[in-house]
Amino acid sequence: MNNKLTLESIEVLDTIARKGSFAAAAESLFRVPSAITYTVRKLEEDLGVSLFNRTGHRATLTDAGAELLQEGRHLLQAANELEARVKRIATGIETELTIAMSDALPMATLLDLLERFYQQNFGTRIKVLNEVYGGVWDALMTGRADISIGAPGDGPAGGGYSNKMLCHLDFEFAVAAHHPLANLPDPLKNQDIVQYRSISAADSSRNLPPRTSGILKGQDVLTMPNMQSKLEAQIKGLGVGYLPKFLAEKHIASGDLIIKQVTESKHEVPMHLAWRTSDKAMGKAQQWLLKQIEKTNWDSSAL
Repeated sequence: MNNKLTLESIEVLDTIARKGSFAAAAESLFRVPSAITYTVRKLEEDLGVSLFNRTGHRATLTDAGAELLQEGRHLLQAANELEARVKRIATGIETELTIAMSDALPMATLLDLLERFYQQNFGTRIKVLNEVYGGVWDALMTGRADISIGAPGDGPAGGGYSNKMLCHLDFEFAVAAHHPLANLPDPLKNQDIVQYRSISAADSSRNLPPRTSGILKGQDVLTMPNMQSKLEAQIKGLGVGYLPKFLAEKHIASGDLIIKQVTESKHEVPMHLAWRTSDKAMGKAQQWLLKQIEKTNWDSSAL
């Protein structure tokens, strides 16, 4: 039987859809653009369908392409899980682990932990994803990550994972020193804040509903790709909003940002450690990591 679909072709399709263009997909997959174009054309010829609309600048899927990709992603996930399971059974140690890390927590803390991890000589390759808001949960639920650090609030329905509380993250309402709100007396009322643009970090979820926080009804919003760029936009005075305390502290000390008290302050956000349990035979590397992550101080106010 001549299979027209391959895991490689589905991976190419998935990457183009996520990156938005053939060129960006080629760069992501470390291949030349012509190889990506050939793979798609061959797949279209073999299946007898068009997978992409090629009229605009951005590569968009046809209905047939979207259906193929939706089902194909299940195949990719199943293949990855099977490969990992077989290797884990043979050695008791994972060949690869992916960690989804909230960008509201300090990456330096994870790097210190990974330094200790490599001293154990597991030989496990580690991949770190930097996710925003609910994207930390999404990475776990869709199989993109084995472990999530800093998954905010309540976990999604559906099961297949375990979780433990890591810390409560402090957020501060910050404005640039030259922003009009900087000169108003504390505490700021909602009617004061709503007149000015809010800066938001875009939730990186692909499948779960995106989460938002700290935006008032009717308020203009500038959405940035992550917490670091949100911070930079607020320092520039393009808008206002809540920032993790650890991220804002040095800019408060330098005078670039000012912390303002608000009448309806944001509560501390509970951050969780979560891991997949659909594969019950957890390897030694993941067991070590989970234990160390739990013991690590992730409370940014103590950094």
